[in-house]
Amino acid sequence: MQKFKDVLSRWERRELSQLEAAQLLGCSERQFRRYRDRFEEDGLEGLEDRRSGARPATTIDGGELQRMQGLYRTIYTGWNVKHFHEHGVRDHGFSWGYTWTKTQLQAAGLVVRAKTRGAHRRKRERKPWEGMMLHQDGSRHGWLGGQPDMDLIVTMDDATSTVYSAFLIAEEGTMSTFRGLAEVCTDHGLPSSFYTDRGSHYFFTPEAGGKVDKTRLTQVGRALKQLGIEHIPAYSPEARGRSERMFGTLQDRLVKELALAGIGDAATANRWIKATYLPDHNRRFAKPAAQPDKAFVAVADRSQITEALCIEEERVVNRDNTVSFETLHLQLPESPARAHWVKARVKVRHYPDDTMSVFHGPRRLARYTAKGRLLEPTDAGPRGGTTKDDAAGAAPPAACSTAPRSARAASGAAPAEVRAMSS
Repeated sequence: MQKFKDVLSRWERRELSQLEAAQLLGCSERQFRRYRDRFEEDGLEGLEDRRSGARPATTIDGGELQRMQGLYRTIYTGWNVKHFHEHGVRDHGFSWGYTWTKTQLQAAGLVVRAKTRGAHRRKRERKPWEGMMLHQDGSRHGWLGGQPDMDLIVTMDDATSTVYSAFLIAEEGTMSTFRGLAEVCTDHGLPSSFYTDRGSHYFFTPEAGGKVDKTRLTQVGRALKQLGIEHIPAYSPEARGRSERMFGTLQDRLVKELALAGIGDAATANRWIKATYLPDHNRRFAKPAAQPDKAFVAVADRSQITEALCIEEERVVNRDNTVSFETLHLQLPESPARAHWVKARVKVRHYPDDTMSVFHGPRRLARYTAKGRLLEPTDAGPRGGTTKDDAAGAAPPAACSTAPRSARAASGAAPAEVRAMSS
């Protein structure tokens, strides 16, 4: 009764809302109003239980309360109450509600009551169709306990908040962008637009904090233009509110789920995120689109996606019939089309799977591993990328060498952006 008087006085001073007062008393808003009215009419006597004195059927046994609090102290320390309650129902047979769980944890000092929210700000309306706009962003965080901070690259839909792709990588960059886009486009088709921050791998920005230069395309910009996808820059953190809120959820939940699953390396984590975490996450947090239609455009030839989502650099073939790229000299094989390719202008494509191809116009002259080993010794059509069969049946390495820095500079090496990328 004394607790009720304290809570009621705080409510009268407008320090608490009815919902907050009810939560502190462990009852509903409606029951709080009943207590308030009875107190005003009859004083403390009005708060006495008017039932027959029988123990309510909904009373929680003290041992269960201790078990619940013990689980939170030993296994789920630091988890938010909603996340903890979901696991309690699924794994530990909780039969009571979320509100009661939160109230008891707050009363025991295990959970701090959240601060009252500020003034409401209207959010930007979602796109009506799935596939009209994709968001992509990275968040650097200690995702794996005991490991250095890594970037989590997330590609999600604006209309539904469905996360199509999420994976851990050492550092965000061009290749991670291509990898996330490839996973979405291969499974769902081409989206209408792509919404990102103004990172240097996304856009060229002449002045810090200024507008992007859409006439000077990065590798990402070139690939999106080639696929016919509109690239939209965000000019403030608030403009990327959906991505920011998504990362808030992931930093709270995903870190704890990875630790609970005993996962300590990125490769295992990425497989587990794709197979286990994302399906459950999307069931809980994805929303239905305003319209049932989808804006994704199907692609009949998937090599179109592969050949666009890669780093592409132009080179001139050296006098020894090699192409300089990165620290490698890629030896071109014999061709039935001509005796050699010396001084010919070719394009080198570096794919997210770390393989490379050399093209002369639409014709692929050869394919290589990350170390410059020849995968296909003869001319091929305009398809690229690497399959498991290609890797298994790779030909012996052709003549290739690692050039010194001075030679690489003289032959026109790829920009630093390429060297920084990793799949």
